[in-house]
Formats: sequence, structure tokens, C-alpha cells
Amino acid sequence: MRAATPIVFEGNAPADVRENDLLRDLLEPEPAAAGAEEERFVADKPAKIWLGAPNSIKGPTEVTFHRQSGNHLLIVGQRDEASLTMLGLALIDLAAQYPIGAARFVFLHSVSPGTQDAVWIERVLASVPHEVTVVRTQDVGDAINSVDVELKARISGEHPADSPHVFLFIHGLQRFKKLRHEDEFDFSASSDSAPNPGAQLNSIITEGSSYGVHILTGVDTFNNINRFMSRKSLSEFEVRVVFQMSANDSASLIDSPKASNLGLHRALLYNEHEGSLETFRPYAAPDLDWVNEAGEKLKRLRAQPA
Repeated sequence: MRAATPIVFEGNAPADVRENDLLRDLLEPEPAAAGAEEERFVADKPAKIWLGAPNSIKGPTEVTFHRQSGNHLLIVGQRDEASLTMLGLALIDLAAQYPIGAARFVFLHSVSPGTQDAVWIERVLASVPHEVTVVRTQDVGDAINSVDVELKARISGEHPADSPHVFLFIHGLQRFKKLRHEDEFDFSASSDSAPNPGAQLNSIITEGSSYGVHILTGVDTFNNINRFMSRKSLSEFEVRVVFQMSANDSASLIDSPKASNLGLHRALLYNEHEGSLETFRPYAAPDLDWVNEAGEKLKRLRAQPA
């Protein structure tokens, strides 16, 4: 049995994903007895992502995705790099838990080309051996329509309800103007029959998680949440990560003003379904060497028979 990483509390530093024993064990499985590989890939087994290190003696702060209403993740705060890191590492976490064909990933981002963040996320996306649809601003309508069509097929019974999970990542929702939800009584919209990405996203949010279509999205401010989401769709994000913000915005999002007292390397995980609120240290963006190594390990895992 591999030795566990010692628990060290470092209040003024971001967490290091290299200390996540659960992810390490997924990427570097020990020689297992017959049948263990099959157990790793149990059909429709709930997948997890790890967000950072806890402020208590327990495992990494985690989110589990079930086929049930409200099972989406919302990340709120003006910490763009931290939000991008959280989404990028979540993609690697999920990729380590699904065989090829058992999950589909759609990743929307508007990171400026040539920046350090762009280089990092592009390397993360390239490291995943699964089907990953990378979407930039100009293609957002087609991407959302594709997910919406799949969801409607599941709802109608055309596709089985236990079809492979779909994970829709949206980094910086506020930058995708086409995804802004318009009030249903707004008659200013065009009368043509072209799909409305904002309305489609709203439908995916409110109905998708029960059918295995989950959304992980980052938004910079509570004001922009109100601009882009209906009250109903916001209520479907039962799992929320918040960085430091005003006491009023914190209370609106997690029923507590605690986010107003967070420091630079702190965040709160709120789970409405479980009634929990956990303080943790989000992971810092690992260097490209770690991303490349993770990609090689993912390829080796996928090469094994499922």
C-alpha cells in the first residue's frame, strides 16, 4: 500500500495538487488483483472532482456528480486564474475516472491567445485522451445547440437516460453574451426559428443534471449571475464555490456572509443539498511538466482494457 502524503496546514499558500493522494492513485494505480480494473470503471458510478485542501483533517475538498436535479457546480468570484485552474483540474479528475466513450466533455473559454493562462489551459485540454470539444466565443451557439439536442433526445426517450455523462465547462460565463438568459416576456427577440443559445443554456441548467448533463461554470460577480441566469436556473446550482466578496453577495449565494472574510488563498464550498459549508485552499495551477505527466498517465490508463 502506498504511503499517504503527510497533512500540513499552510494558511497563507495555495494548495498543491501533487499532494492529492486520491488523484495520484487514479493516475498511478498500483498493481491490482483481477477485477480491480473493472471496479474502477463501474457503469454510471458517480464521478468526483477535487477542488483543494481542506482546513481540517480529512480528504481533499470534493464535489460528486450524481444524476439528480441541481447537480451543477457554480464558481463565483473575481479570481479568474483560480477559476480556470479549478475547471482545468476538474477536467483531468473526470478524465481519470471514465473510459473512452463513457463521458463527453465540452469546454468553453475565452482566454486571450498567447497568454500564460491560454498556454496552460490548451495544454490541459490536449492532455485529455477523451472526446473534448473546445469552444471559443464565435462557436458558442453551435456547441450549446449540440448539448441541447442531446438533452432533448434523452428527455424524449430517443436516447437512453443512462447515456454517457456530458460535462459542459464554461470559463467566464459573463464573456459569452450569447448565453445571456432573456426574460421570457421579452418580445424584442427576433421571430425567426434560429436556436437561442441563452434559452437553450437555461434549459440545460434546469433539466440537464437529472439526465447526466452537468455544468461547471465560473462567473466573476453576483451581478453578472443575475444578468445571465434566471432565478430558476440559479437554484439548480446546488453546489457553489465562492471566493472573497461582499457580505451581501455572499449571503445571497451561500446563505452566509462568511465569504467577506476570506483571504487570498481561501474559498468556500457550499452544498445546498447536503446543507454543508466548507472552507478550503484551492489548488494552484500546476506547472506544464505536471500537466504533461498527467496526460501521459491518462493515455496509459486508457490503453488498458476497461
